[in-house]
Amino acid sequence: MGLADALRGRTAKPPPDGSRPLPGWRRYWPMYTAVSPFFLLFAVFGVFPVGFSIYLSFMSWDGIGEARPIGWENYAYLVTDSDFWQSIGNTLIIWFLSTVPMVFLALVIAYALHTTVRFKAFYRVAYFVPNVTSIVAMTLVLGSVFSDSSGLLNSALRAINSGEVGWLSDPWAMKISVAAITIWRWVGYNAIICLAGLQAISSDVFEAAKVDGADNRQTFFRITIPMLRPVILFVAVTSTIGGLQLFTEPQVLFPVDDNGNVGGPGGEATTIVLYLYQQAFIFNRFGYGAAVGWALFLLIAVFSVINWRLIGGRDEDAIGTGKRKGKSRAR
Repeated sequence: MGLADALRGRTAKPPPDGSRPLPGWRRYWPMYTAVSPFFLLFAVFGVFPVGFSIYLSFMSWDGIGEARPIGWENYAYLVTDSDFWQSIGNTLIIWFLSTVPMVFLALVIAYALHTTVRFKAFYRVAYFVPNVTSIVAMTLVLGSVFSDSSGLLNSALRAINSGEVGWLSDPWAMKISVAAITIWRWVGYNAIICLAGLQAISSDVFEAAKVDGADNRQTFFRITIPMLRPVILFVAVTSTIGGLQLFTEPQVLFPVDDNGNVGGPGGEATTIVLYLYQQAFIFNRFGYGAAVGWALFLLIAVFSVINWRLIGGRDEDAIGTGKRKGKSRAR
């Protein structure tokens, strides 16, 4: 008897020894026991932390003593906290500086990989390598490149008499530095996803475009991008979630100083998660840190819905319908 038959309550044959089958739930307990480790681990490491963070956001707790209930005070303070709003502004700026060019570059790279014949496998591996490289180690390396005094970038600018840029001290340059590292890390990963979407499109579509005289630019903007809308939506949503949760890059690039300040000079590179880390694990304000975490959750939900509304479009623009359009056009 297979597992599917067992779950449907079917019995193939009576036991050869003539004994009666077990009634009720006792018949299925081996199956439930087999899958129970996953649900136990999910309850301990998934459900409990979420529920505890909700409880903690209404408490005042330093992580050692007894938690004191304070109602909505953490959320009320959150609304008036200028540092929190600065972290939101920094996060949104870095997200915009990184996500928009990253998605566009991913599409261009995927299209080039899809149309290029030679060394496809090499380029696919090369673009995916940054995603599997230690981000801490690479941020330290790239941090030396962005160094104000002895960095490679400023050395190149001085060589062409273009002055210097405070990559780690100027408010906008700090954000650009973090965005550049984010782009470097994730553009190859997103390009591979876009490439998978491209390969799902029927080749008849591109052949029909060639027959109609479309060049590469017209094919890319008028055929490839519209038909990849579901893939672009996925990339945009995952990039939004990742961008709003940005932590490692600014934390390594701008280490915590002796006063517990994060995000570099003036906190200009303090992201929301970095601010949460500062409040909870440096200042030991775990209740307020939990409130910041739930504010971040709401922000991610809002931006995911916005991305879905802007990019999602109607179902008939999906790849499958695109295939049908391409085939009918080819005929």
